[in-house]
Amino acid sequence: MKAVGIIVEYNPFHNGHFYHVQESRKQTEADCVVAVMSGHFLQRGEPALVSKWARTKMALEGGVDIVIELPYAFSTQHADLFASGAMSILSALNVDSFCFGSENGDIQSFLHAERFYHRHHEKVSLYVQRAMEEGFSYPRALSLALKTVGALENLLDLSQPNNILGYAYIKTLVQKNYPIKPYTITRIQSHYHDEELSSSTVTSATSIRKALFAKKSNLQTVDRYIPESTGKYLHEYLLTYGLYHEWENYFSYLKYKLLTMTPQQLQEIYEIEEGIEYRLLHYIKQSKTFSEFIRSVKNKRYTWTRLQRMCVHILNHTTKEQMETALKEQTASYIRLLGMTKKGQAYLKLQKKKLGLPFISTLSKFQHPQLEQDIKATSIYGLALPEPIRSKFLFNEYRIPPILVD
Repeated sequence: MKAVGIIVEYNPFHNGHFYHVQESRKQTEADCVVAVMSGHFLQRGEPALVSKWARTKMALEGGVDIVIELPYAFSTQHADLFASGAMSILSALNVDSFCFGSENGDIQSFLHAERFYHRHHEKVSLYVQRAMEEGFSYPRALSLALKTVGALENLLDLSQPNNILGYAYIKTLVQKNYPIKPYTITRIQSHYHDEELSSSTVTSATSIRKALFAKKSNLQTVDRYIPESTGKYLHEYLLTYGLYHEWENYFSYLKYKLLTMTPQQLQEIYEIEEGIEYRLLHYIKQSKTFSEFIRSVKNKRYTWTRLQRMCVHILNHTTKEQMETALKEQTASYIRLLGMTKKGQAYLKLQKKKLGLPFISTLSKFQHPQLEQDIKATSIYGLALPEPIRSKFLFNEYRIPPILVD
């Protein structure tokens, strides 16, 4: 059986994701689609709209055959570490190919950019450092550096979010020498950051979430943009838990954490550096909402996304020491199965003796610092829920077995 790997968040699974799954299978002629999916906290520093189990069901009914969790240690990171963790899992699962969506849509552009960066690494790094000293974020600094050094090369546009991630995937693939053939497909009709619903049937996950959180909104507002199964699971989640998750649900917990910490204690939290702790502690006292808080702290150096990731680590009390331990190898340390189809089950059976990492289907039989972070993240994620549902949710890591869809 041939398998194609994809790296996803599905926040939530929509028609664009369905297209990506189908095109990945078609272009690579794969029998099986393996998705590495972020857990309860995501790469842009946000809580997922619904739980990882609800999103796993959406994925499996949307054409994915295997869903593996990307550990918190990687799912809440900048592009390079995010890619490193996800690609290490796909490699351990022995996928033949890998396909990602991008604004560019041409795999040769990504390979060319990686080769150029490798040849001119020292010069590019120098320009990156200069740009960051001027107050630019790392992604923006890298984009500017490549444009400057490779002015005559017509290099990949790294100001686009999916191109940034795709470039990180390719860089990891080449540097680690993984025997996986890369593919990319063009993101269709809607941009990653688009906040307004499109006029077609494909729109961004950002616009879907915004619509769901709008006053007097309901699922009918987004019906045309999502598969029927996604609508079913979103409706089911709202009936069961009474909400969709967003940062505002956690703001009081974040505020409590910050109001009870000293600058020295805050400096111990992962990603807190360069004196940002003083801005955080200053603005938390006068902010009434999470969005107001981030708007107040944000500046040229600290992007909205980077600040959100800091807040995720404060909320989960993830220290630099804990993250350093979890990221010792800079690769995932296990394969955590969230769900599969019968076809996915058949693929895993074939690969069982050839997997490159320990395989987890029963949580109590495995221990690792990365897994400890995942379990804690689920507990924190559950704080948004009302009692007595909240208490039950905290045991879901141990209670819910891998989901099997026929």
